[in-house]
Amino acid sequence: MRTFKRYFITGLLVWIPLVITLWVLSLVFTTLESVVPRFLTSQSLFGIQIPGFQLLLVLLVVFFTGLAVANFIGRALVDRWERLLGKIPLVRSIYNSVKQVSDTVLSPSGQAFREAVLVQYPRQGAWTIAFLTGVPGGEVAERLGGDYVSVYVPTTPNPTSGFFLMMPRADVQVLDMSVDAALKYIVSMGVVVPGALKPELESAVINAVQAAAAVGAAAATPEQNNNGKPGSDH
Repeated sequence: MRTFKRYFITGLLVWIPLVITLWVLSLVFTTLESVVPRFLTSQSLFGIQIPGFQLLLVLLVVFFTGLAVANFIGRALVDRWERLLGKIPLVRSIYNSVKQVSDTVLSPSGQAFREAVLVQYPRQGAWTIAFLTGVPGGEVAERLGGDYVSVYVPTTPNPTSGFFLMMPRADVQVLDMSVDAALKYIVSMGVVVPGALKPELESAVINAVQAAAAVGAAAATPEQNNNGKPGSDH
């Protein structure tokens, strides 16, 4: 039984990263393709089903939209469109919020996630890697006073969730490592030290760590559920 368990977990370490990667890609592709209206699908246009046609159409539309708004006329049309959306109460709130976040994160001139930093969190003496996202503004900046910065502290091994903090700039140490290297360090839970391993070995270690974390979480869940059931032995 012990041998079976060892080989089974070894197999999981191979399959879990692959399955999760394929699932995420499938989710992204499906979401993008769902944006295309039915009359623009390959089935409606050509009478046959062409795999990836809707995804290609979305990518082309996004590319040519960027090309169009790069000139004065295109920019003016976008500004007029945004002013129109700004007059609709509910749409205005949602659109402006999403636009501010996307402009901050995706804009080439933005500063979000451009620097990896070292901060003390969740207490003094405990250090973690975070990313600069900007500086506080508005009422928050007025109430804080002084020189503060905004940082995002990701969780590990899943950096898509984390904590937003505002702290004195003096308490933040800017690192020389790139954002990509810092993300690898976080995802691997400190196993992959930037520059210490070859790229192919870094990927292998990160996949193994993520798979092990997923296996550990899956194994812990049934036990936690059993502990919480009425009438359990504990």
